[in-house]
Amino acid sequence: MPEERRIQQPSQPLPHALYRAAQARRLDHTAIHHFGIAGEALMERAGAFGFATLQHFWPQAKSLTVVCGTGNNGGDGYVIARLAHEAGLAVTILQLGDHDKLRGDAALNAGRCEALRLHREPFRQIPNDTDVIVDAILGTGLERNVSGRWAEALQAVNQHSAAVLAVDIPSGLNSDTGAVMGAAVRANVTTTFIALKQGMFTAAAADYCGEILFDALDIPARLYASEILSARRVDWERQQQLLPQRPRSSHKGDCGHVLVVGGAPGFSGAIRLAGEGALRSGAGLVSVATDARHAGLIAASRPELMCHGIDNPAELEPLLQRCSVVAIGPGLGQGAWGQSLFESILHSGKPMVVDADALNLLAQHPRQHLNRVLTPHPGEAARLLGMTVPEIQDDRFAAAQRLQQRYDGVIVLKGAGTIIHSPGHRPPAVCSQGNPGMATGGSGDVLTGVIAGLIAQGLDLQDAAETGVCVHAAAADLAARDGERGMIASDLFPHIRKLLQ
Repeated sequence: MPEERRIQQPSQPLPHALYRAAQARRLDHTAIHHFGIAGEALMERAGAFGFATLQHFWPQAKSLTVVCGTGNNGGDGYVIARLAHEAGLAVTILQLGDHDKLRGDAALNAGRCEALRLHREPFRQIPNDTDVIVDAILGTGLERNVSGRWAEALQAVNQHSAAVLAVDIPSGLNSDTGAVMGAAVRANVTTTFIALKQGMFTAAAADYCGEILFDALDIPARLYASEILSARRVDWERQQQLLPQRPRSSHKGDCGHVLVVGGAPGFSGAIRLAGEGALRSGAGLVSVATDARHAGLIAASRPELMCHGIDNPAELEPLLQRCSVVAIGPGLGQGAWGQSLFESILHSGKPMVVDADALNLLAQHPRQHLNRVLTPHPGEAARLLGMTVPEIQDDRFAAAQRLQQRYDGVIVLKGAGTIIHSPGHRPPAVCSQGNPGMATGGSGDVLTGVIAGLIAQGLDLQDAAETGVCVHAAAADLAARDGERGMIASDLFPHIRKLLQ
């Protein structure tokens, strides 16, 4: 008989360890074959958590349609259908694929539904009056694009007005990359089990997973020692612990000196935002080396920035000698002026944060450098690797790794689910915060300044990159409370300041 267990509350925080789909399958196998947990029990627990989630988010739901595939994901769906029926909901089960292909625990749970005279029929059409659709179709084992009848079913789920609960992962979404495999279900909520899948936190995943809830299904914690996590989920709550304490006797010289270089004619705003990003992250001093024609305008708008009109690398040298870190690229341009300053800084020996046009210049003449952070968006990453933007987005984890191998240093691949890849054996990090309001000009310039400011205050490059990305995203989430549409980059500054206390 199915077991009873206490259901984890949906509000519990997500783990930080991320895994690939193959690793999740191995953990499942280890739980069954080495720890003696029956597969039937794991499926029952997964289904029970799915049904508890449904009750939590849609307590008024009276009708439910469960769309089941032929694998274990479909088996989880049959458990949800049975529990919903027992709770008094009107349940329709739609089977995709040949029902006779169900095996093992999935077939067992399908049989339990049949014993209760639960209506099951081949997938043709989702009832118009259903309140919630459960996506238990494909799960994490997808290896090729969805097509034919299966793609039509996923599209039918998306076109329906009912809320959608995805089991383990939205069908059609790649567990490892977050890419859509031809078609994918857009879920309001996703319940996932045993291991968080890395692809659920980057690329297109934010448009498909909805809110993500996790249950370890009561497997022993020591089981996880059998797998090395493939990536780490980072957020501000975790990263803020890395901020150095500031002694009460601190003065500006103790808090680092950032030199921000850029701002060719017509692009003074980018360097202004990067400079204030460094100030708001806590740097003691921030110098701006920019085109002489608008240095005074920047200083007037933010007098705390020490602005210098620079015509050539020789004039930059005294500033390089005094600073502790350089941020270069915002508004730099790719003309002779920008190229000459970039070359001078590359040979300075200073730690660097490289962004925007400095990345485009680097793409023209690739070279490695350990002591720097590169912060490309997908378009810049494509130029740096000689690829297309869709190729970058198809596997952002692989793209970040290639960037790190080719250019060295720390890579911050920006976008939904920003990925930070560093030298050494530490798994890459993916930020699970942020929102579409960040898709506005200047947002990346602010991040460049924030990371440089954290380096100036003593964080190493990797910690500064991960912490900077997280505080930037968390500040954007706070700013978005007033609305995502129309949010601008400078809206982040007051929130960055508060978060960094």
